[in-house]
This record gives sequence, C-alpha cells and structure tokens, in this order.
Amino acid sequence: MELTASRTGGARTPFLAPPALDAYVTGVTTLGALGLAAVLVGAPWGAIVDSPMRWQVLVLACAAIIGEVRPIRLVDGGSGTRTLSTSAPFVLALVGVAGVGVAVVAQLVASGVDDVVQRRPLRKSLFNLAQYALSVIAARAVYAGLTGAPFFGGPSTVEMSEIAALLIAGVAMVAVNWLLVACVVSLSVRGSITTVLRMELRDFVVVNLVLLSVGSLAAEVGSESLLGLALLAGPVLAAHVFASAAARHAHDATHDLLTGLGNRAQLQRDLSRALGQASESSGPGLVLLDLDHFKDFNDTLGHPVGDMILRQVAHRLVAAAPEGSRAHRLGGDEFAVVVDGGLAESRRAARDMLASFEAPVNIDGLELLVRASVGVAVAPMHGTDGAELLKHADIALYHAKLERDRISTFAPEFDINTVDRLQLLADLRTALSETALHVEYQPQVDLASGRTVGVEALVRWHHPERGLVRPDEFVPLAENSGLILELTTFVLDQALRDLAAWRARGHEVRMAVNLSARHLSDLALPRLVAEAIERHGVPATSLVLEVTETGILSDPIRADLVIRELRQLGVAIAIDDYGTGNASLNYLRRLQIDELKIDRSFVSNIQADDHDLIIVRSTIELALALGLRVVAEGVEDAPTAVALAELGPVIAQGFHLGRPAPAATVLQALEGSTLTPAERG
Repeated sequence: MELTASRTGGARTPFLAPPALDAYVTGVTTLGALGLAAVLVGAPWGAIVDSPMRWQVLVLACAAIIGEVRPIRLVDGGSGTRTLSTSAPFVLALVGVAGVGVAVVAQLVASGVDDVVQRRPLRKSLFNLAQYALSVIAARAVYAGLTGAPFFGGPSTVEMSEIAALLIAGVAMVAVNWLLVACVVSLSVRGSITTVLRMELRDFVVVNLVLLSVGSLAAEVGSESLLGLALLAGPVLAAHVFASAAARHAHDATHDLLTGLGNRAQLQRDLSRALGQASESSGPGLVLLDLDHFKDFNDTLGHPVGDMILRQVAHRLVAAAPEGSRAHRLGGDEFAVVVDGGLAESRRAARDMLASFEAPVNIDGLELLVRASVGVAVAPMHGTDGAELLKHADIALYHAKLERDRISTFAPEFDINTVDRLQLLADLRTALSETALHVEYQPQVDLASGRTVGVEALVRWHHPERGLVRPDEFVPLAENSGLILELTTFVLDQALRDLAAWRARGHEVRMAVNLSARHLSDLALPRLVAEAIERHGVPATSLVLEVTETGILSDPIRADLVIRELRQLGVAIAIDDYGTGNASLNYLRRLQIDELKIDRSFVSNIQADDHDLIIVRSTIELALALGLRVVAEGVEDAPTAVALAELGPVIAQGFHLGRPAPAATVLQALEGSTLTPAERG
C-alpha cells in the first residue's frame, strides 16, 4: 500500500494540505532516510555477493520489482478501481532469506521504478520510499526477535519452524505500511484515522494474508532450491490473471459499457456511502440529468450516432462534475451525479453540467446542439435514503421538462402534481387512440378587404371528467413524452381534411398548423407533411406551418434543413409569437420564412402603450420590406383593428374578428360571405 491516486472515477486525495500533514510527511521521510542509512551501513554486502543463494536472492528481488510495476487491478467496493501490488510476498521472502539490506533495497528499487513509471511527484515518491523502508525494517526486527537471527545478518535458509515467525513479520510489515499511509489520508481529508482504517478492512486483511503466505512459502522453498522458486511462478501468474479477470467482470457489473461511467448499481453504492458520511444538516445532493429530445437524434441520425453523442456527453459530464463526484449513466439518455454538499453546491453542479453543453457536439463534421433538463434533490430535506432521493430527483426532473425550467429542485407539491400529470398523460394517450380530441379554427382576416383569407387550426380536448383541458396543459405533456408527433399528425390530418372540404365548396383559404420545436429537429417531417398533402388532395401552397423563434434557435442547423425541404414542397413557414424570442428579421429571412406573426403581448396594447405601437409599426415595416406576410395576433377590439390597418397590409387574428370554432361553423361563415370564390382567393 502506498500514497497514490490509483482509484479511478473519483477525486484524488490531495497530498499537500494542512500544516499538520506537512509536518507528518517530513517526519516520516526523515525517519525513513535515517533507517535506510543505517541499513546500508550495517548490511553485510560482501557476504551476500559471495553467498551460494545469490541467484535465489536475485530472482526474488526481480519478482518484487515486477510485482510492484505490474500490480493486480481490483475493483474498489464503491469508489472505482485500485491496484494491488504483488511485491510484498517477495520482499517478505527476502527479509528471511537475504536479510534486511537486500529486502529494503529491493523494495525501494521496486517502488522507485513504479513512481517513475506513474510520474508521481518527488515529494510523494520520497514519502513512499521512506514508509516502505520503515515497513521492511519493522518486519526484519520482528523476524530477528522471534527467531534469534541477527538484525543485520546475511543470507540464510528459512526452516519450516521459522515460517510462523516470518508470517508474523509480514503482518508487521503490512501493518506499519498501512498505518503510515492511513495517517496521511486522515490528515488530508481531515477525517478520523479509525474511519480510514476501517475502510475495506476485511478485504485488505484477507488479500494480504494470502500474499504473505505466498511469501513465506517462497522463502522456505527458495532458500533450498532455485528450481523450487521457479515453480512458484506458475501459481503466482495464474493468481494474477484470475484476479485481473475477476476485476474486469466486477468492473463491468458496476459500469456502463458504452460510456464507462458508473451504472445504476454503482450510483446506489455512491449514494449510500455519501449518506452514511454526511452530516445531519446538509447533503449529499443528487443531480439527475436527462437529454432533451434525444429520441430525435436516434430516429433521424441512427443509433450509432446517438451512441457517439452519449459518449461525448459522458466525457463532458465527467469534466464538469465537482471535485470528488462521479458521473453515472442510469440508462438511455439519463445521467446522475452525487454531490458532496447541500442545495447550493448541488444547484451549482447542475449549472456547470448544463453549461458543458453550450458548445455543439461534433459528430463527423456535423455540429449538433444537445440540451438537457435537470432535477435536484438534497438530503435530508428531500429524503434520508437513496431510494427516496432518487424518486424525488426524478420528480424534479419531470417538472423541469414540463415547465422547461432546465433546472428544477424538488418541492413537496411536485409530488402531487406529478401524479396528476401522469394520469393526465395516460388519459391523453387514450384520447389520441380513440380520436377523442377535435380541431377548431380561428379566422385570419385581411384588414384591408375584410375577407377571411386563412384559419389557424387549434387542437381542443374535452376531458370526460375534467372538462375542457387547456392546450398549455396537455401539449407540453405530449412534447416531453413522445406523443407530440402523434398529436401533430392528428391535427394536420384533420385540418387538411376540413380544408379539402372547404376548397371543394370554392373557399380557397390558407390553413395554419402549429409545429412543436421537436419537429424542427425531425428530418422525416417533410415526408410526413408531403404524404398528408397528397392524401387529402390540397395544394401545398394552402398550408402554413407555424414555428417559434426558440424552436428554430434550439437547433438551427437541422431547422434550416427541415424548413428548406418544406418550402421546396410549396408549404409556407410562419414564425409564431414573434418578439418573444431572440431572433432577428435578417436571420429569419436567411432561413426563407414566408410569414411573421406578431405576438399578442405587443398587439393588444398598441392603443395604450406608445412603445408597443412603435415596436409593432417597425416590425411591420421591416417585415413587409423583406417580402414577408404579416399576421397580428391578439386583436380583441375594433380600435386595435383600425390602428393596425393604418400600418399597412396586415392580416389580423383575435376574438374581435372571430373566436375558434368547429369546422362546420367556419364553413357556415364562409358560405354566408357575399364574395365570389374568385374574390376569396
């Protein structure tokens, strides 16, 4: 055991910390140097060189070096992987066979070579050399005391009666080594040394007893015959291979094969450990992260690309996770991190992880914007065990997706709302399968002529128990549950069916249908729209698809591709709720937009607020100059309609001009017009 950061997946133990640690390390290093000096002076080097056992000594020394440089990789019960050096049994054999001088030098050469290979800092390497020297010196002192052999004695055979003494010496060597390193860890983390010593006590003792038994056997056999010592290589090598294979299997059982992150089982272990070590006042926190609309990546680009995205996401999360925390993949596109701290630290970690997605993910030259939602739960306020924290973090994540908060911290009322919304989602699935939804249409009127030139399709849901459910309640549910494609397909199909019926009666109005932001990332959307147009026999130019600014900006590269393909069909594209996002007219024009819908929050107040009037007037002038059709939403009274008409050729929509109504009512209104079909076009 040495002072090293061989564990993977977690924070490295800091070596330089408080003044007490500096003093301790300096003291151990100094004491080790003095012990080494005494051994180098007192050891009978001439007798060792002339001894007939020099070849056995050389083989044991080489085995010790190889065992240190090529350790066995083991799985740590909760904090990742660690390495187990197999140099100890051969150093112990040297303690009995060759004496303290050779044993110390062999151990220091082995440790020094390993430190160079691992590029450990000089101060850490010096401490390792010192504590190893003291451990071997302690072992020789115990062996000499129990057998009567001189402390600085030369090479000698180890009799069967001396095996027990050598085993006890080995226990002393391991114990001194363990205690010296445990003190460093305790001072570094400012924790109790008893807690450090208790960590993995059972496994540590069992493994080292096995190794020390091998060392004692090597000493007894090796002192008699070089051949007998060589025969030990087979079992030692087999143990090395089998232990490494078992470590790989154990690692695979606790880690995700695709990303290399800890899996759900490992998360439970980390969470249990963190809960056991946390104070009663705060922490740990659990941060649950889920990628937004990841299914679209798989469906559009294929699962191999989706896997590459997940690996890049995992890499970013590892880099963004707080010091001492590990990222886990729970399955699909869901990840988790256990944070050592309270609510503030957990939310900071959540922000850092979301910030790691600001740069696009580059897959074979294709830049993709990956977004995520995060749920946070913190002990003890949100739960006192792992299962409760995971449940509440999951509920907070669900709330974040519904409310589009990006980061949501669990609150007790979420639990009730979640059950209610889950039931609503189940009812929505049933309503879609039973076509219990229906579509109503709100007229769009040309203010210059007073004619209805278009309608907007609006989905409605009359729940058998809840009554009318507002779209802003169930549409987000559909967006975040994978039902949005089915919902949009229903609305598009119904709207074009009604449009075809109106056109057959000579009413050539435009049909506007809203698209979710998710659809702009779906490269299959143009094909779906083309099939619907062909199925109902309406011209593509009669269909207007409305998208939002934020929907375009969330993934502008794919949105550009989808919009271009739709316009190649002849379909018009409208920007809905313009003014509430971050886009510019020039940017929208570059994307070949056909229509601009000014948000009702500006239009409805132009009579009372000069600033809103200026914004609306400027927007209309710029849009018309760019060749865009302008639709103003929120026209609730006659004065607003008159004011808009004075600003240019504007199409208006609002309760003053017509409320949403079923298809039959819209047809009656169109039939009641005195205009000829040619004039209506």
